[in-house]
Amino acid sequence: MSEVVVNKTKKRFIAGAVCPACSQPDKLMMWSEDDVPHRECVACGFTDTLNEQGLSVPKELGTRVNHLEPKTPAAKVQTVQFFPNPKLKKPTE
Repeated sequence: MSEVVVNKTKKRFIAGAVCPACSQPDKLMMWSEDDVPHRECVACGFTDTLNEQGLSVPKELGTRVNHLEPKTPAAKVQTVQFFPNPKLKKPTE
């Protein structure tokens, strides 16, 4: 018989850590898979992967294709009324 070695990763809670999504304290669970740290919030289900410096790795790299173009704001029309200044004189020709 051949024995299969199953590596179970230990998931641990980080004391004092605050979830970046729901801001709940002490709800983050961390574990490593192939020396890559992962974290998950048990309160809201937020999951994240960290790099070597401990910073979040974005899910998708930003490119021209996946950025939405900013919508042009609707033109606001404002009426302006000019009142004649009686102290100003029109130049006469």
